[in-house]
Amino acid sequence: MLRELILGFIKLHILYHAGQEPVYGSWLIEELARHGYQLSPGTLYPTLRSLEKEGYLKRDEQVVKGRVRKYYSLTPKGSEALDQAREKALELVAEITEHDK
Repeated sequence: MLRELILGFIKLHILYHAGQEPVYGSWLIEELARHGYQLSPGTLYPTLRSLEKEGYLKRDEQVVKGRVRKYYSLTPKGSEALDQAREKALELVAEITEHDK
């Protein structure tokens, strides 16, 4: 169950960053590592494909140094989902930290 919860956080990070600027896999792996998530390409790339298939991300391909790099950007559907998730996350953080005061 912990893996599923963490994957949810990772998806939110991906949507957030893809909403800031187009992102690509190896950059996301490094960025997520800064937040303590150790992701392998075997976990990240299926997650990106799933988010794309569900309509939350769109993919563009560019040739960089002779190789095709896939960039992912947030779609309007992804933006709406991120906004809803942000509201729920703020509500949850307030609730689970209220006893810490």
